[in-house]
Amino acid sequence: MSCTNDTHPQVLPFTALAQVLTPDGESTAAGERSLSAVHPPRMRLGTARKGYRGVIQELCATRVESALPATELESRLIELGFVEGARVEILHEGIIGRDPIAVRVDNVTIAVRRREAMAIIVA
Repeated sequence: MSCTNDTHPQVLPFTALAQVLTPDGESTAAGERSLSAVHPPRMRLGTARKGYRGVIQELCATRVESALPATELESRLIELGFVEGARVEILHEGIIGRDPIAVRVDNVTIAVRRREAMAIIVA
């Protein structure tokens, strides 16, 4: 079970910058600002704060601290509705250590531990 960009989930794979001509004829690099609008940065849902909204890109439980084996954790998250393409929003954080979090997945609200939410890659 390997995850896309597993070692650095927040780094975009495309790093080249395009050259653009300004109205006065000067050449400038148009890169990360326009790229981030097209490809928002990927992150683990467990690191997001209250109010965050995004879309699930993939599940990656290989390096997550959980009492469950990685395959079991992924299966349980899928059963709860954490599937690729689902829209998520963090509605609430627990008082102690901001854990657990209440996450709206499409139209369902689910409580999940942050350490298990680390298996959910969103953008």
